[in-house]
Amino acid sequence: MRSQAVVRRRRGGGGGGGGCLRRPRLERRCRAADARGTRPRSCRSQLRRSEPVGRPSLEYCLSVILNMGGAVSAGEDNDELIDNLKEAQYIRTELVEQAFRAIDRADYYLEEFKENAYKDLAWKHGNIHLSAPCIYSEVMEALDLQPGLSFLNLGSGTGYLSSMVGLILGPFGVNHGVELHSDVIEYAKQKLDFFIRTSDSFDKFDFCEPSFVTGNCLEISPDCSQYDRVYCGAGVQKEHEEYMKNLLKVGGILVMPLEEKLTKITRTGPSAWETKKILAVSFAPLIQPCHSESGKSRLVQLPPVAVRSLQDLARIAIRGTIKKVIHQETVSKNGNGLKNTPRFKRRRVRRRRMETIVFLDKEVFASRISNPSDDNSCEDLEEERREEEKTPPQTKPDPPVNFLRQKVLSLPLPDPLKYYLLYYREK
Repeated sequence: MRSQAVVRRRRGGGGGGGGCLRRPRLERRCRAADARGTRPRSCRSQLRRSEPVGRPSLEYCLSVILNMGGAVSAGEDNDELIDNLKEAQYIRTELVEQAFRAIDRADYYLEEFKENAYKDLAWKHGNIHLSAPCIYSEVMEALDLQPGLSFLNLGSGTGYLSSMVGLILGPFGVNHGVELHSDVIEYAKQKLDFFIRTSDSFDKFDFCEPSFVTGNCLEISPDCSQYDRVYCGAGVQKEHEEYMKNLLKVGGILVMPLEEKLTKITRTGPSAWETKKILAVSFAPLIQPCHSESGKSRLVQLPPVAVRSLQDLARIAIRGTIKKVIHQETVSKNGNGLKNTPRFKRRRVRRRRMETIVFLDKEVFASRISNPSDDNSCEDLEEERREEEKTPPQTKPDPPVNFLRQKVLSLPLPDPLKYYLLYYREK
């Protein structure tokens, strides 16, 4: 795995890109690793790329932002993490915000690692991997998702991204994923099943359930259908760029890490493309295919586009009608319906010095990155004390009510039909 570092990005001000690892620290770290005989090659490559001592340029700082993240402060829960991503302008549209809030990132972590779920950091355990929230935010915004589109996720992993995409695509979209490791596919299916059975968000959205297949995404059968949106979650070598482009329909969008830049490619015609560099990143490269003993590659067959049954279409229509009724009742009760329930306002907490973790192959190094807010700590504390005195104590609101479920269960219908309309979900 390539070296991974963290950059804090400051908003506003003039031109600075936040803190990053400087060359002296890299040298000390690598010398320590040399003494243990465990210095990885990535440490040398990062030293070669590092700038001389002094204030680094914005371009240089961005060049070492990786899918480790660390661009925004950690949250206490999923909503606070999303608040931070919005404040830092990683989440910019309402559709993307709704999808992020609807699925709790911690649900995709193993139980013993959930305490890190709301940090803007990547997580890896064995073959299971989640990119940093700031990376997923940029990807979701760049894909420009709309209901009814087809989506292909190359390196679908835990299914976290595919599930968020499915909330936007709706019941008539297509949502496919290709994952190299069969154990990760099994993990993703377990998480998907848990979401469908237990999350109230499933009833708030019309969901396009993702389908996952095992295989190498560089071996997709050439006769597969093309997609409106494609995302690749691993570093794409230049020689595979055309292969990736050919997975797109005309008018489609491809987002992938290409030459250490998160890149958005729009297919504007049969042989015409528009390319935009979004963010400097560094992902582990795509794993090259392993040919069988016969020398032939194992072609990956993507799932067929499912044709919904009349019964399923009726269920979608009935649920949609009930949601409209609920919306109309809400509008009549709240006037124009534009008033939202005020979100719970948490006590403002002074940002402290941030601990970041740098991964280098199997070595782990802890590195401090200074926080500009540390400089005026006394003034900040005094200001916060005055604000707290003025602000009345607030309590958390009651959990949201699943009105769709309540409405369905109140209908004069046989119980089996009610449970069918609810997808046999648990409360």
